[in-house]
Amino acid sequence: MPIATAAVVRAAGRPFALEEVDVDSPRPGEVLVRVRAAGICHTDLSVRAGRTPFPLPAVLGHEGAGTVLAVGPSVTSVAPGDAVALSFASCGACLACHTGQPVRCAHWPALNLFGGSRLDGSATLRGTGRYADAPLHGHFFGQSSFATLALTSERAVVRVPAGLPPEVAAPLGCGVQTGAGAVLNVLRPAPGDALAVFGAGSVGLSAVMAARLTAATRIVAVDPHPARRELARELGATDVVDPGARDPAAELAGLTGGAGVACALETSGLPDVLRQAVDALAVGGTCAVVGAPPAGTEARFDVPRMLDRGPRIVGVNQGGAVPRRFIPALVDLYRAGRLPVDRIVRPFPLAAVEEAAAAAAGGHVVKPVLVMP
Repeated sequence: MPIATAAVVRAAGRPFALEEVDVDSPRPGEVLVRVRAAGICHTDLSVRAGRTPFPLPAVLGHEGAGTVLAVGPSVTSVAPGDAVALSFASCGACLACHTGQPVRCAHWPALNLFGGSRLDGSATLRGTGRYADAPLHGHFFGQSSFATLALTSERAVVRVPAGLPPEVAAPLGCGVQTGAGAVLNVLRPAPGDALAVFGAGSVGLSAVMAARLTAATRIVAVDPHPARRELARELGATDVVDPGARDPAAELAGLTGGAGVACALETSGLPDVLRQAVDALAVGGTCAVVGAPPAGTEARFDVPRMLDRGPRIVGVNQGGAVPRRFIPALVDLYRAGRLPVDRIVRPFPLAAVEEAAAAAAGGHVVKPVLVMP
């Protein structure tokens, strides 16, 4: 078995610990990747905190990028030596996968969030030394890329140009794909539309960058942090709103002559912010929801206002993207200077994983990316 250095979470609330782990050899349809970089997402931190269910101990990480080391039988789309970005896993056999909607895969929860193993229950990772006989869960979003090696499925692997910086390629697989995809694949603002993005983290700023590529004439970033509002302006926002200074819905109404915004994107996962986003919509407007609070979280709405204004509230997973089609498009936009993902990225060495996690949790860095030794 190949041996990797991995950031392991032993129990909820515990820090990441660097350990050597055994990685299984690729089976049919699987790919072994030498990870060069992996983005830290708030979903990783939510699992570590015990708010998002995933079996522990585990190796997390779901924004990996690197180089293919080996492929299992039947793999044809990549070969050893290829540069790749890693995205979510899908089965490839259900109706949703057959109809080009892998984000709605019938096995999505088991393959990405709750299983900790292959669908057949077999482990992809094993501990070493004093943990050799203890369970270790992997296959997080089909990859567990907080490690120097990741075993993933062919369907989760996307070839990228060899010269693409891995710290840029890594967040394309989740954060950038989610924000940009919510705008380009789901909201699709029409000429003259106003679009508001609630939360200027990596997902929200990716949405702002994507919105600049559309015919939306007003792009508004709503965020309490001054530095993030300023960065949003630099990345394409025409206006910014401080939700701590004034009610965002009222501010957005003022910016749109009382009409409200045609499109809103809620990225924070906070029910009160979702209510603000819906209240800010124009008649017939659409709010896309990508923020993921703990299971069971509920939001409250003014029902008569819903009936009067006819808003649409749409849940969006992974930007509604087909990664093999969408990620190459994101790469082309980045290389053309039209999607400056590098502006939101800050690299950290794997050994500084706790520092990187603290920077993400505290909002000091938009997108920390672990760079592997």
